[in-house]
Amino acid sequence: MERIASFSVDHTKFGVGMYISRIDGDVISYDVRMVKPNGGVYVSNPSLHTIEHLFATYARNSEFTDKIVYVGPMGCRTGFYFLTRDTLPKADAIKLVRDAFVFISQYNEEIPGCTIEECGNYLEHDLEAARKDVLPLIDKLENYTVEMLDYSYHTGK
Repeated sequence: MERIASFSVDHTKFGVGMYISRIDGDVISYDVRMVKPNGGVYVSNPSLHTIEHLFATYARNSEFTDKIVYVGPMGCRTGFYFLTRDTLPKADAIKLVRDAFVFISQYNEEIPGCTIEECGNYLEHDLEAARKDVLPLIDKLENYTVEMLDYSYHTGK
């Protein structure tokens, strides 16, 4: 089988941040990394699940709702895949992710979509951990630029 693009990026060369993974037609796939890959600290499943519910809900209720394709967790538990239409400017994508994570860091209400009818694992959530786990990315994205979305900016390649 052909090696996929995300396995072609040297995961030892970057850390917390937001990166363009690939562009397919009019869809941009962003890797939203909350922890350093292979760094020994990973986002717990309950926290990741809660962040997924809140991140997806926030993004799909933003002014950019028609430009959001997908929000979902990475199996390696280092962050999220965030897919948008290319009509969403990259600077706005950075701002939207940061704003969503600020929202999550301050959220203290019922988790949306968290009932037995709405979710396939509705009992596995951790809002307190989610609120803490988003903080490093909020700090990292504070002065993030469009140029920094390119993995080569961080790896030197």
